[in-house]
Amino acid sequence: MKNGTTEKIRVGIVLGGMSSEKEVSLESGRNIFGKTDKARYEPVPIFMDGGGLLWEIPLKLLMRNSTRDVELDLETQARRIPYESLSGRVDIVYVGLHGKYGEDGCFQGLLELLRIPYVGSGVLGSALGMDKYMGRKVLAMSGIAVPETVPVMGPEWDEGRERIIDALGEKPGFPCIVKPSREGCSTAVAKVVSAGDLPAALDAALQWDTIALVEEFVEGMEVTCGVIGNDAPMALTPSETIPTASVLSLEDKFLYGQGENKTPARLPGHVLERIQETAVCTFRALNLKVYARIDMIVRPGGEIVVLEPNSLPGMTPSTVLFHQAAASGITQSELIERILTLSFEAHASKKGPL
Repeated sequence: MKNGTTEKIRVGIVLGGMSSEKEVSLESGRNIFGKTDKARYEPVPIFMDGGGLLWEIPLKLLMRNSTRDVELDLETQARRIPYESLSGRVDIVYVGLHGKYGEDGCFQGLLELLRIPYVGSGVLGSALGMDKYMGRKVLAMSGIAVPETVPVMGPEWDEGRERIIDALGEKPGFPCIVKPSREGCSTAVAKVVSAGDLPAALDAALQWDTIALVEEFVEGMEVTCGVIGNDAPMALTPSETIPTASVLSLEDKFLYGQGENKTPARLPGHVLERIQETAVCTFRALNLKVYARIDMIVRPGGEIVVLEPNSLPGMTPSTVLFHQAAASGITQSELIERILTLSFEAHASKKGPL
């Protein structure tokens, strides 16, 4: 309850957004809305449109099939919320956004200026979690194994394609993975097996960011592990992710019945413990808060390589984070309750931005 009274805590669930992941965000936000304890909280669905404007939307718009369908009727069926008025409508923001401008510290910085507590990591942790290249630098300095990664800058690629292709053939070599530095949901991710395939893959990645990453293809079992907490983060039960192709797709991650996850991962107990330890170390090294999910690969020899963190993991009904929580006896509603409680605690004790 709020301020010792029976008044419900108003949770603004922000969904949609301006990134390539806005459709997943719509699904996440819908599920967060549905699973929030209505006895204690008043969930307020807030849609961010393609221009970054916020709208309080009714249930009938929340249930629309796509963000485009939602946007069609915002002017007539929703209420525009200016940023400066947001603190008068909600007590905390559950950031259901994914990707650029929502998960990368931009929106978190705005909420800091507005002095509104929010769910998840702060500005720095969010930025490091989204930027794979900078995040991997921090992880490597912290003694955490990451894939060998070569950045390709857009201007350099335009000026010297042949030279760059020759260099990439030496390091990291083939096969390799090409991806934008700051995208998620497998956007523009490609497995490249020869020099002839590099131009198309790099061109595609650079459509989404000014830096493309070319990384070694890490053989092994792909696993993912949720972490929850602040000063004393706890790892959930690791899951094994089984892709339907050589690269995990958006459908594998979020479409019910498409991809396959096994929780716990089919690994010995001592390996599962090392995965959990690595996930917690990654969480701490990147200054993540409240909750996150860490994607990793276990090499055949047992080395655990961190691919990337997800500072605002998907909260769709079939997301693996809920499977991991269930393995620890935590329901979806209970997990959302813990996330809100931890977020209030983090913002109550901070000095400056989270």
